[in-house]
Amino acid sequence: MNIIVVGGAGYIGSHVVKEILENTDYNVSIIDNLSTGSILAIKTLENMHKSLNKKTSFEFIKADLKDVDAISDILKTKNFDAVLHFAASIIVPESVKDPLKYYTNNTINTINLVKLCVDNKINKFIFSSTAAVYGNPQNSYTIKEDTPTNPINPYGKSKLISEMVLEDTSKAYKDFKYISLRYFNVAGADVKLRIGQMTPNSTLLIKVAAEVALGKRDKLFVFGTDYPTKDGTGIRDYIHVDDLADAHLKALDFLIKNNVSDIFNCGYGHGYSVLDVINTMKEVSGVDFKVEFTKRRHGDPAVLVADNTKIIQNTNWRPQYDDLKLICKTALEWEKKLSDFNMKPS
Repeated sequence: MNIIVVGGAGYIGSHVVKEILENTDYNVSIIDNLSTGSILAIKTLENMHKSLNKKTSFEFIKADLKDVDAISDILKTKNFDAVLHFAASIIVPESVKDPLKYYTNNTINTINLVKLCVDNKINKFIFSSTAAVYGNPQNSYTIKEDTPTNPINPYGKSKLISEMVLEDTSKAYKDFKYISLRYFNVAGADVKLRIGQMTPNSTLLIKVAAEVALGKRDKLFVFGTDYPTKDGTGIRDYIHVDDLADAHLKALDFLIKNNVSDIFNCGYGHGYSVLDVINTMKEVSGVDFKVEFTKRRHGDPAVLVADNTKIIQNTNWRPQYDDLKLICKTALEWEKKLSDFNMKPS
């Protein structure tokens, strides 16, 4: 199979490529504009491919989804069997301040990519979506795929519109099938510490906590202490990035085998509060770093926890790294490794 990974130099995309290289015989092409993705991740993946001594092909193409003609030319170069789409803007507060950026990058670019797939008869599409499409559910602790969608920020709305486009396209073009994976909070790094989160100025809690523990930032801000939760801070379902990467392979296997479109939540089915994460990172790092409490950020729901029953029942995905200490430890050790690369603090 020929697989094209859009956004494969980014945090999640690079981990998925790693899983593909190690566990399949697929030929892999990566498209990324490197606006948030890392050339270091690409070089690591290239070296990994060489060391595996497989007869498969691996290539990286620097290109931007907004350049529709360039993407069209790339998709015509070989008979691609599937697209895995990760390229997106993901910062919730930024989406509130600059919604047009999110509707352009996340929605319009996805629409163009879907159209090009239809035009080039690429009929299998794995979409990187988000739990933000659910908004702030009121009726239950865990969220199922049929929980009503009601995003409360432009980021979530931009992803939900893309899901609607995929659904309608699959109805109009009977050969076109997709899986939308709704991520909860992704964290940690490759357990062998070959790749990890390298996005500058990250807003992801566990990465930020690791940076503060290592002195890369002065302090960690807690946004909101008056949520209706056990300690007043937001609760999230933190999934290790390697487990999430494996979920993509299992979703692709499901799509190949069953040839039906579907939506799966990707999480562990239980959550931790912001203070739980902070205390765990302090324990793992041995550093009592500075924490400052401030007001809520607009667009942040109180609780987001996945009901992962559907993906477990319908695919061969089984979580391997459901351990907050392990997640924090891999994030921390990766940050130490980044320091060895003499990279700028993010």
